[in-house]
Amino acid sequence: MNQLLLVFAFFSLTNDADLNLSEISKAIGEGNADALGQFFDQSVEVAVPGTEDVYDKAKAVGVVKDFFAKNKPKSFSQVHQGSSSGSASQYCIGNLVTAGGTFRVYIYMKVSGGKQLIQELRFDKE
Repeated sequence: MNQLLLVFAFFSLTNDADLNLSEISKAIGEGNADALGQFFDQSVEVAVPGTEDVYDKAKAVGVVKDFFAKNKPKSFSQVHQGSSSGSASQYCIGNLVTAGGTFRVYIYMKVSGGKQLIQELRFDKE
């Protein structure tokens, strides 16, 4: 019985994570920092060209909003996603096409407070 519950909990978390990645991808593609910020943990490492730091959630949203203002997104596509075995973490790598060029996007998430939340977000110019 406990094994069945454990399996159900795993698939429930996995489905939530997939749903979150879908919403995260949509927010990045639309350049919607506020929607993306809903998936930030209380502190997030954010790297954009020229700066990299750990910010509280509100400041991280501001940094991403500024990045999107300077680099108007046209499209975002996931290239690879996976999860770390043994820990409740997940990652996604994608390409963001903007008016100013293409960026490789790295997203690292882990469970915090019972939810999959973004711990690290990087935008690297290609």
